[in-house]
Amino acid sequence: MRRGSKKRRFRSGLFRWAAALLAAGLVATWLPIWILRFVDPPTSAFMLRDESPRLQYEWVAWPELGMSGALAVVAAEDQKFPTHFGFDVASIRDALDADGRLRGASTITQQTAKNLFLSPQRSFVRKGFEAYLAMLIELSWPKQRTLEIYLNIAQFGPGIYGLGAASRTYFAKSARELDDREAALLAAVLPNPIQLRVDRPSDYTRDRQAWILGHMQRMRREGTLAALSD
Repeated sequence: MRRGSKKRRFRSGLFRWAAALLAAGLVATWLPIWILRFVDPPTSAFMLRDESPRLQYEWVAWPELGMSGALAVVAAEDQKFPTHFGFDVASIRDALDADGRLRGASTITQQTAKNLFLSPQRSFVRKGFEAYLAMLIELSWPKQRTLEIYLNIAQFGPGIYGLGAASRTYFAKSARELDDREAALLAAVLPNPIQLRVDRPSDYTRDRQAWILGHMQRMRREGTLAALSD
């Protein structure tokens, strides 16, 4: 009986330690996310890894971002953003190639988690962390805050982060002053802001700009982002 009792105490103690470690890990990851609901991030993991000689990063609050930029990015990156809970299951399924590898399909919530906290490395381990952080973001932030942070940390060119810095650099105007064509061109480079250029757009970039413009017009008619501004 004593041996069995010792085993039970050992298992109980092990379970308590595991539960305590799990709780500590949850707090350690959730607390920074909760704080960022109210505090604007001074930088991001992607910016810290950037070796550009001069980093351009200008935080712009939601009222000054303008609807054209927000609408263009949602049209380009994640049209289901206002309604999903951080994940687009249908797009993830469609993005799995024949070898079971994931190609794209990240929502704006997932991209925000990746850009803020993780690396651009592609692996299922990183995708797992990305999914976990995206879930915490969805539980902690309103949709408007998620989009506000993404628009401010997304990369639009070499060393250029955020819609504010991109607007100043490429169009010499504020983010709020962007028209639809300018906003669509900025959003068109988001899949690869190093190879795709705003200042020297390729035919592919121009085609993507036109595609984004078409969806922006539809989404504006449907009031897709109206609820985020309430």
